[in-house]
Amino acid sequence: MGEKDTKAKEYLSDNSRFADLCNYVLFQGEQVIKAETLIEKDSTEVLSILVDGREEQFQKWRDLIKGTVIKRNKDMVFVLIGIENQSDIHYAMPVKNMIYDALNYGSQVKETARKHRENHDKLTSAEFLSGFRKKDKLTPVITITLYWGADKWDGPRTLHDMLDHSDEALIKFIPDYHINLVVPEEIDDFKKFQTTLGEVLEAIKVSNDKEQMRQLIFSKPVFRKMDNESVAAINTFLGTNIPLNKTEEVTDMCKAWDDLMNEGIEKGVEKGRINIIADFLLNGGTEEQAKEMLKASENEVTSAKELLTVKI
Repeated sequence: MGEKDTKAKEYLSDNSRFADLCNYVLFQGEQVIKAETLIEKDSTEVLSILVDGREEQFQKWRDLIKGTVIKRNKDMVFVLIGIENQSDIHYAMPVKNMIYDALNYGSQVKETARKHRENHDKLTSAEFLSGFRKKDKLTPVITITLYWGADKWDGPRTLHDMLDHSDEALIKFIPDYHINLVVPEEIDDFKKFQTTLGEVLEAIKVSNDKEQMRQLIFSKPVFRKMDNESVAAINTFLGTNIPLNKTEEVTDMCKAWDDLMNEGIEKGVEKGRINIIADFLLNGGTEEQAKEMLKASENEVTSAKELLTVKI
């Protein structure tokens, strides 16, 4: 697992952010799922089946999966929600997620059958075939894919998108599977997020434009006291190096951003001086003349000579 994938999993392990993403995708930001109701589940999807008279085990590892009770109006339902993090576009995402969900449902059926056997439940001949009673029900599984990149998602979003087909008469007989995809570039209303996950995704969206990035940071008060975990996530996904406040749990990103920009300007000026000194030496000027005429320091002359060596 790469650095970005590890950071994404770590960042969304927090129940508040996990619930925030789920509420954005499933309920348009309405606070239906509460962080305190989330229950951590084993992210390993395992299913053992008989193949040619012998048992074979299929195993996959999700990024995150949690259970929760969803209550709307008078209805209550327990659901399993998985989150798959993608730092890069995955061109087989529908199949990947479909396998996770299928393994989970298969495991549920097998577990139900095991309980019936242990309890010596009486089954009809039809129920005995699967070990699943007519009145048995499965727990719904929802998988959300969060893409952490700034680019457009140009991969497939459904199983049908991946099929090589031209006969419309046949496609209706092929079950489809769509992914619940979140792409920062496609988000129009970040106010639907209740945690700083929204600000992190918005920063990713504008990360290719430094001016938009600066406007975002300075327009939202939350960036003046951004929690260090979110700043670390921004550093990971944007490739920035914003120093974290070591004495507090929050960082002033406005000041840190200006410091980084000023540092970049200073480095640019310094690099420009080194190039000028190097050109001076290349055209016959001596080190002493560079120090006298260009006010070059000993370190600058050394850097210029090293640059000339590289060029040569």
